[in-house]
Amino acid sequence: MAASADLKRRVLMISGAIDTKEHDIAVSFELPEAGRWQVIKSETNLTDQSWLIWQMTAGEGTKFVNDADAMIVSRQFAKTFMTPDQTRITFYDGEVRPGEAVLKMFTIECAKRRGNAAHARFQPAPTESPKKVKGLIEEYVANGMPPKPVIEVVVPVTLIG
Repeated sequence: MAASADLKRRVLMISGAIDTKEHDIAVSFELPEAGRWQVIKSETNLTDQSWLIWQMTAGEGTKFVNDADAMIVSRQFAKTFMTPDQTRITFYDGEVRPGEAVLKMFTIECAKRRGNAAHARFQPAPTESPKKVKGLIEEYVANGMPPKPVIEVVVPVTLIG
């Protein structure tokens, strides 16, 4: 994974690829300055299963922003849910197929220069019934996804502009 930060526009662009189904990914990144940042995040699904939910949980000192100026959108997912404490965003009602890149945009507020968050994806077992998958999606959106072992990644940030 790699990132670029545009200090003038307060935009952080992060990209990479994920090739694990058994782990959640925890990312940390060093921002040029603490404060509010628009994040454009993309990663490629290198697994052999489709992702039906993409969830990001903010780490200590990081929160998601949910106000009139914050854009929260994904090309692949039609709906989003943010917890009232602004520590979790869930993108759902869509699909990221194997080999496809997912694109998401959201805003974060970082109390310190070091931002951190973890993300998880839901890939149902091929044998799950559509009714069971729908129930799991509803449960995970409301309550968060069950944690998996975590792979920690430090994302280098290049200052641009």
